[in-house]
Amino acid sequence: MIGESGPTISRCSRAGCLHSAQWNVNWRNPRIHGLDRVKVWLACDEHVDYLREYLGARSFPVIVSDLSQSVEVVPDGAGL
Repeated sequence: MIGESGPTISRCSRAGCLHSAQWNVNWRNPRIHGLDRVKVWLACDEHVDYLREYLGARSFPVIVSDLSQSVEVVPDGAGL
């Protein structure tokens, strides 16, 4: 990515991780959000499975996509 002051690096969302992200972990909480509300955590190769499993264990639908791909909808049952 390129910001106003030059290149920016997308960092992994895992607490304490300083690695660059390669993945979008797209998710939503179906108890409070409709299909069109997609939250995104960024993940490095090391933490993508951890973040997906963390959300899946809470029964949140999850779709992992490449960092360059956006997801508009995360349907119920996604990633389960």
